[in-house]
Amino acid sequence: MPHRFDKHYTREEARELLPQIRQWLAELNRQREAMQRFETRLSGLTEAGKDVGGETVNNWIRSLAAMQAALAEFQKRRIFIKDLSRGLVDFPALIGGREVFLCWEQDEEDVEFWHDLDTGYTGREKLP
Repeated sequence: MPHRFDKHYTREEARELLPQIRQWLAELNRQREAMQRFETRLSGLTEAGKDVGGETVNNWIRSLAAMQAALAEFQKRRIFIKDLSRGLVDFPALIGGREVFLCWEQDEEDVEFWHDLDTGYTGREKLP
């Protein structure tokens, strides 16, 4: 049976990426908050019928570009962000020849859980 993913991580490979993943998630959340602030400011300007443009739009575009750059790091490595605000990430893996996800949340010290491809977080099980 063909695998759904072309990249699979061992627990050690996923573990080695955690410091970098923590940085990328922090950057994504920082930029998301910045974009929300800029969007609030922009909506206030457009409601007032003012000329929008300028620095706020440029800052919003910079935040969007920074978010896209960080998201590309995950995409390039075939790592899936399941919940950005929680920092919930899945790594495709093989356990006993079966394709699964190694599951990690940013407040966890180590990669300690896995779940089937279709069960998600609620189906998490402790790695042996």
